This record gives sequence, structure tokens and C-alpha cells, in this order.
Amino acid sequence: MGFDDGLCHHKGCLFSDYFAVAHTMPRLLILALASALLGACASPTPIQEPVTAEVQPEVPAPEPVERPIPDDSVYPLLVAEFALRRRAYDVALENYRVQSRILNDAGVSAHTTHLTQFMRREDAALEASQQWVALDPDNIEGQNTLATLLVRQGRSLEALPHLAAVQRLGGEARFPALLNGFERLNTQQRAELVQGINMLAQEWPENTQLMLTQALLHAEFKQFPQALKKLDSLFALEPYQPQAILLEAKVLITQGAKRPFARLEKAIKENPEDQHLRLQYARLLTATDMPAARAQFEILSEQSPRDGDLLLSLSLINREIGDDQEAKAYLNQLLALEQRVDEAHFYLGRIAEDEGDQQAAIAHYMQVEAEAEFLSANNRIGKILIGSGKADQAHTLLEEQRMTYPERAEQLFSLEADLLVQEGDEKAALAVLNEGLAQFPESTSLLYARSMAAEQLNDLALMERDLRLIINNHPENTTALNALGYTLANRTQRYTEAYELISRALALQPNEPAILDSMGWVLYRQGEYQQALGYLTRAYANFPDAEVAAHLGEVLWVSGDTEAATLVWRGALMKDPQHQVLRETLQRLGVDSLDASLPSKTPEP
Repeated sequence: MGFDDGLCHHKGCLFSDYFAVAHTMPRLLILALASALLGACASPTPIQEPVTAEVQPEVPAPEPVERPIPDDSVYPLLVAEFALRRRAYDVALENYRVQSRILNDAGVSAHTTHLTQFMRREDAALEASQQWVALDPDNIEGQNTLATLLVRQGRSLEALPHLAAVQRLGGEARFPALLNGFERLNTQQRAELVQGINMLAQEWPENTQLMLTQALLHAEFKQFPQALKKLDSLFALEPYQPQAILLEAKVLITQGAKRPFARLEKAIKENPEDQHLRLQYARLLTATDMPAARAQFEILSEQSPRDGDLLLSLSLINREIGDDQEAKAYLNQLLALEQRVDEAHFYLGRIAEDEGDQQAAIAHYMQVEAEAEFLSANNRIGKILIGSGKADQAHTLLEEQRMTYPERAEQLFSLEADLLVQEGDEKAALAVLNEGLAQFPESTSLLYARSMAAEQLNDLALMERDLRLIINNHPENTTALNALGYTLANRTQRYTEAYELISRALALQPNEPAILDSMGWVLYRQGEYQQALGYLTRAYANFPDAEVAAHLGEVLWVSGDTEAATLVWRGALMKDPQHQVLRETLQRLGVDSLDASLPSKTPEP
């Protein structure tokens, strides 16, 4: 096979030309080679890209300790090593995983762990690292790797003893990592994790990583004085610990301190080349002092003039301050460097829009390709043209985009239709949606959009057909269930069907305000006023929207509680005085004006 000679790959041997002649080797020679492989794996280093034949280790590896292995494991281990040499990583990993379970050898388990990490196969890495630690509990790297993988999976409680083992074995455990995903833990898990961290802090009272972890916990629970006290103890041991300095600044900002950045500024003054610390300082300043933030980003950009992230930050800060010319200069630098190109074109388009140059704006937006900005850019194109009465031109350009990016065509149909609806042209929107559904007949988003446009055009048959198709394809789609149920309750007398549909939606999402509102409305239409009030009150408490207020107020009004109804309506009108449904409700009920002497705040439901 022509493999290179004499190559040692991460302390696991690769053998030139042996694979092709393995069947002719003396049995003892094959066993010796495989034994050497096992011995070499006992002190692994992380997997990287396979080295070339010209690279030789600077220091000879210690002689491996040979150990007997089962005959059945020799060939798979050789296959795995040659697969690594050929970069057939899946083949190598499968063989290593199998042999790791069979041989119970710490070196093989470690090698398997490194390979799984290199391939970003975290579940397999977790299994391999667990076996590695079980076989070699005094290995710092193994304990640290297992802890890291557990934290990534949100299993901080399980990671805690492994980080403690790292510390006891003489390593440096990064205890703050245990708080990643802390907000996703339940109350009991949080309490147990806090208790475990506090117990370790008693064991190592001067460990600054544990002190930082405790300070972070105090801040999480809004115990700001305790957090600052813990940080003071930490600074006595490590005056310029970067994470601690940043945490102190954030806590002081929360408390409204006059000089929240005093320690941070001193640290930067003494370490002016510390770009990470300065960057964090600049980001904090964006919330309180934009010109000062700009000054810090300018220093960072001078230190790293080709850093596109810094140039983009400077462009956005200058735009926020109102200096569009400076913003344009930085954005054009990005284009010249061919970095963050999509963002540069998008923001240059926004600036051109603000300057009234619609043609230049569209030209920039048309060059945006990255998914994160693509829909926003095309939305701006549509707004410019449709808002200027050039819907046909918008359709032509968006059709061009659909042809250029067929994988995004469905989203572009929805976007164009939505823009037309916003302009009040439901007929044109319906035509676009019909065109889209001809290409994507099962598209839930297009079907739903067409159903809403059809409802606006009083085509209830089309609306119902589209919503029922969605429900047939996705029986638990609460949006479609609720929309059809509400429309039947509001626009027809098919109250029993409406109630059944809304009940199905409510069973799936019992606290969703929109569904609670629909249930209250259908009950009102059925004459069940008291039950309706219960649902509508809950809906309004969670979502004080003008349409919900219109419904709640109407039920109160017809129930005889006109004062409460008026209070609800007045509160909604203060927030949205031109809301169509609310205005139509007042007109239909003959409420021409609201008594100005009534309180203006919305009552507590």
C-alpha cells in the first residue's frame, strides 16, 4: 500500500507496508507490534491532523511496556491505525470503540476519547472518557475531559466530583464551568450543586476558581453585597483575575455605583496589551457610554487592524452614535478585506436607505447571501419597492432571488405575501401564495398565510380548506386548530365545531393567551358568559392585548358590568387608540365615547 516508514502517530504506532503483508507475518511479530501499540497508547496526547512522514518526535518516546492481548484484537487495532493514516476516521473510531470495550486498557480508552473529540462525536467521547477514568482514575486529563463533557450536556452535578479529582491530583480545575446552564437546573439540582461547591470551598479556602464560582452564584441569586465581599477576598490573592474584575464591574453597574469600572480601568492601564480584557470593557461600555466604547474599540482596532469583528463593531457603534460617514468607512474596509461581507452590505444598504438612495440600498441588499441576514435584506427590498407602489418590480426581484436561492424560495414567498398584506393588498398576496403553493403544496407556512389572506378576503371556504389540510398533516398544530376554531366562532354559527377545535388546542397549550381568548370568545357566543369571563380574564392577565381587551370588555358590557368594561377598554385605547377590532367593538355596541372622568389605568383582572 506504500505507507511511509517509521511514523509514530500520537504515541500509537503506524506501520509501513505491514497492512498489505500482515497475513504473511510471523504471528509473534504481529503480537509484538500490537503490544507496542497498546503500550504506546498508555500515555496519549490529543488527536490532531495526522502528521506527515517528515515530522519526527523531538524526544524519543519511552520504551512501551509490552502486555499480552487477545489474538482477536490484533487485526482490528492494526486496521484502526492504518485507517487513521488514511484519514478514514469513522473506520478507525469504530474499531477503537469496540476494542476499548474488549481490552479494558486505559491507553486505548484515552486514544478513543481523543479521536471522538477530534471527530466531535460527544456521546461517543463521553462513553470513552468514562471508561478511561474508570481504568485510570489518577489521570488528570481523563478526569478533566470527562468533567468538561458532562458540563456540556448540562450534567454539572455529575461533573463536580471529577473537577474535584483534577484539583486533588494537582491540576487546575475550572470550577466556574459548573455554572454553565445553571438556569436550566431544577430547584433541587441547584441546591445540591451550591452545596457541593461550598463543601469544596471549605476544603480549598484559598482556591480563587472556587471563590469566583461562589461570587457568580451570589450574583445569580442577586446577593450583590455577598458577591462583592467574596470578590474582595479573591482580589487579595489574585488582584487582576480577569473574570473576577468583569464580574465586579457588572455587579457595580447593577447597583448603580459611581465608578463601576475603576478596577477594570486600572487593570487595563497596567496591561494595555490585554486585548481580551479591553474588549470586555468596551462591550460593557456599550450599555452606558457609547462614545467611550467607541474609543476602546478604536484602540483594539489599531492593535489588530485586520480584525473584521472589531471593524463591524466600530461601524455599528458609529451608526448608533449617528456618524454614518464613519460607519460607512469601516463597512467599506470590511468589503476591502473580504470579511463579514454580508453584514457590511446589509448595513451599507440601511445607510443608503436613510440617505434616500433606494437604488444603492437595493444594490447592497441584493449582494447579501448569508442566511442570518438574507431574509432581513430581502424584506428591506420588498418594503422599499412595495411601499413605493412598485409591487411588480418587487415581485420580479424576489422571483430572481427565488431562482438564485431555490432552498430559500419558500421563505421568500411567505415574505413577499406578508409585505403585500401589510400594504393592504390581500389579493396580490393571495396570488403570490398560490404561486408558492404550486411549488410547495405541503408547506405549512404558506398554507397558513393563504388561509389568513383568504379570511381577510371573506373566502372562508378556502381558509377552512387550508387550515384543515394543516391539521390533517399535523394534528397537534395548535396555531391552525386555534385559528380555525376562532374563525368559526367569530364568523359563523358553527359553535360546536369551533369549541371542539379550540379545546384540542387548549389541551396541548393550556396557558397560551391566544387560545384562552378563543375559548372565552366561543363560550360567549354560546351564551356561557361566566365561563367566558374566566378564560378571557386569564388571557388578558397574561397578554393585555387590545383585541383581548375588546373581547373581555364586550362580555363584561353585555353581562351588565359596564363600568368594568369601560375601564378595560380605556386602558387598551391608551396603548393602541386606533386598534381596528377594539374600535369596531365599541361602534357595534354603541359606545361612542368613554367618560374622561374614569380612571385611565387598566384594572387588575
